[in-house]
Amino acid sequence: MVRLQREPIDLVALHAVSPKDGALCLFVGVVRDENGGRPVLRLEYEAYEEMALPLMAEIEAEVKGRWPVTEVRMVHRLGPMAIGEASVAVAVAAPHRAEAFAACRYAIDTLKAKVPIWKKEFYADGSLWLQNQESAPKAD
Repeated sequence: MVRLQREPIDLVALHAVSPKDGALCLFVGVVRDENGGRPVLRLEYEAYEEMALPLMAEIEAEVKGRWPVTEVRMVHRLGPMAIGEASVAVAVAAPHRAEAFAACRYAIDTLKAKVPIWKKEFYADGSLWLQNQESAPKAD
């Protein structure tokens, strides 16, 4: 399951596990009030949705192909967000924690590196579009 949405992320809905699962790894990115020593008032995310959703689905399929996971769920917010709100969430269920952790880390890192979603930070003295500086992990 992959989604882009403008409403708050329902973290409870991401907790789908099967009887085979012994682990659920959940990463939640939250809007913070500071970046590089500069106070942030709020954020806004935009995406090239027609490209972003298929890329998110590719990441989901890749994760399922590389690790023995039973479920992968990724949700990213769009639009304006206040400090403290969840902006992105990735949940991975698997029989064992090591695979759940590795798959979840790979999913969020790859989403941030490859999916066309842009963040604008708002400050007291203006705003700035930020380019993603993260890179996807190398395949093992």
